Amino acid sequence: MASREDLIVLLEKRYSGLSLRTTEEFDGSANGIWSSAESFISAKDGFTLFDYYTENYKRYDLGVHQEFNNLLEEHGWYAEWYDAGTIMFWPN
Repeated sequence: MASREDLIVLLEKRYSGLSLRTTEEFDGSANGIWSSAESFISAKDGFTLFDYYTENYKRYDLGVHQEFNNLLEEHGWYAEWYDAGTIMFWPN
């Protein structure tokens, strides 16, 4: 499992413009990462990383692009929506 700091570095490097902060900065919860899900950062196929309202179940798993979701899982993390514009990442 990747540490939180290592995952932040990896995600910011892979997805330029993705703004990540700790959950402590958001609401005091420990050990997580939060991000705005309203940015239009794209996966390799051109689709946005996050789409809370999507019905495209081939590319997205609960609104998180499969490419991004797979990367999280490979490093021992998962995504969880806080609300339609905010997404959290937690260690498994």
